[in-house]
Amino acid sequence: MFVSSEKFVEAHGVELRDLSVYGQESNPTTWKLCRMNLAIRGINEDLGDSNADSFLADLHPDLRSDFILANPPFNMKEWGGDLLKEDVRWRRFGTPPAGNANFAWVEHIIYHLSAHGIAGFVLANGSMSSNQSGEGEIRQRIVEDDLVDCMVALPGQLFYTTQIPACLWFLAKDKGNGKFRDRRGEVLFIDARKLGTLVDRVHRELTDEEVASIARTYHAWRGESAAGEYQDVPGFCKSATLEEIAAQGGVLTPGLYVSAEKLEDDGEPFEEKMALLTKDSEAEFAESSRLEAEIKENMRGLGYGV
Repeated sequence: MFVSSEKFVEAHGVELRDLSVYGQESNPTTWKLCRMNLAIRGINEDLGDSNADSFLADLHPDLRSDFILANPPFNMKEWGGDLLKEDVRWRRFGTPPAGNANFAWVEHIIYHLSAHGIAGFVLANGSMSSNQSGEGEIRQRIVEDDLVDCMVALPGQLFYTTQIPACLWFLAKDKGNGKFRDRRGEVLFIDARKLGTLVDRVHRELTDEEVASIARTYHAWRGESAAGEYQDVPGFCKSATLEEIAAQGGVLTPGLYVSAEKLEDDGEPFEEKMALLTKDSEAEFAESSRLEAEIKENMRGLGYGV
């Protein structure tokens, strides 16, 4: 993600020296590989003096970032929650459950966002709707604080490590800061579950065109003129109000909001469709009865009465 960020910045004409990279990693091997990767590319970084746990040993407690990218582990059970019940990061939205770190990650990310910061991260689908152990209340407070900018439901089988479907969260600390259109009181929902192509029996990939379509939809909704005009697309995207989300109990599952796709009208009158369907059904029922009688007769011929 850091290297991709470098390429993104350069593609948009920004000097690499204007990019400051901060991060943290608990696995010592991954931490070393990341530092080496950044050093090879000449990217200045602050990943701390050693590997460390983001929850139990926050290396950047005073950092407020303009952009945060994260792919935290899903549904992490043992994350040290029992030792952090009074942590400052939970004061605003509530203490996350000790048995699942999903909302601990969300609150950790929000805590480290600057006043105009934007975050994008991957989480398990359960984070959009779970009401266990206070997660629903935490999510509802985050929604009411107008921090949720966009939710994207992804298809399953995108990851090598798990086949479960995941979702993308996009948070914005200031949805009316003037850089884009004023989006206060609105959330974009994108249902991308039907996208992707199976490249083998257990792995699916999104095409470049599909990724571009998702990104273009979000950019258009934010008011970026280069992305064109935004429109709700039944079955794919919907711009919902906080009132609509409150009516759904604060659940952020895109499928609740995008509605069903419109079916093409073939022009055939309903009465004619039903007459044809009834005729076909009668023929299928008759054939089913004939086959059932034939099977019973064959069974009796074998000495087994049915």
